[in-house]
Amino acid sequence: MTRDTKPDRAAGGGADGRGTPVGRRVVLGMLAAGAAGVATAPFLQRTYDSTLGAAAQKDPTGLTGLLPGGGGFRYYSVTGSVPEKDAHNYRLTVGGLVRHRASYRLADLRRLPQTRLVRDVQCVTGWRVPHTPFEGVRLSALLDAAGVRPGAKAVRFTCFDGAYSESLTLEQARRDDVLVALRMQDEPLAHAHGGPVRLYVAPMYFYKSAKWLSGITVTDRVEPGYWEDRGYDVDAWVGRSNGRDDAPTT
Repeated sequence: MTRDTKPDRAAGGGADGRGTPVGRRVVLGMLAAGAAGVATAPFLQRTYDSTLGAAAQKDPTGLTGLLPGGGGFRYYSVTGSVPEKDAHNYRLTVGGLVRHRASYRLADLRRLPQTRLVRDVQCVTGWRVPHTPFEGVRLSALLDAAGVRPGAKAVRFTCFDGAYSESLTLEQARRDDVLVALRMQDEPLAHAHGGPVRLYVAPMYFYKSAKWLSGITVTDRVEPGYWEDRGYDVDAWVGRSNGRDDAPTT
């Protein structure tokens, strides 16, 4: 008895035993599909981010904060909804213990010198997004323009969601890695990420980077923010606060 040595065509073998060649049209079709996927991926991701961010603002349970968004971000809001602001109606005020009160439109902030930082974002709840670019105006530049008065010790931040607040010492606020951010991941800051303007405090846990920033007030003392009133540390250095030992973000 002899064994049949013909290749198994049903299994994909060709007459020469090297497999059935893939047609040119198939290859071109696969390349086209891959290119389409690459082209549409940013749009699909932005749509997902926008949908999840909007849902989080209307979620009284906070469960949407457990879902990963773009690049691993989670979306949190402490109010039922947050109004959207744009170049026509956004204003950032600077006041308190300063010589020159100011009100900045979005266009005003965009005309100021911009600083780009690329750092890890670390949330106190544990998730981390590595190498995230933020771009905006150094907070120290706005404080210098306002002229901080003697006796000032801290800066308080308020937000147009009507509820959130944060604070930094004046020394912390003057750090080179603290921004009034207008862009994130090389795009204008989306509403779901706290746009059009948010605070970004690179070396601290992300709750210090207040979203939907609307007010900067220089004060004579540190005033605990929204989450500090609920047990979080006022000084929120990554890896050195809140009982956590995460690697620093800088």
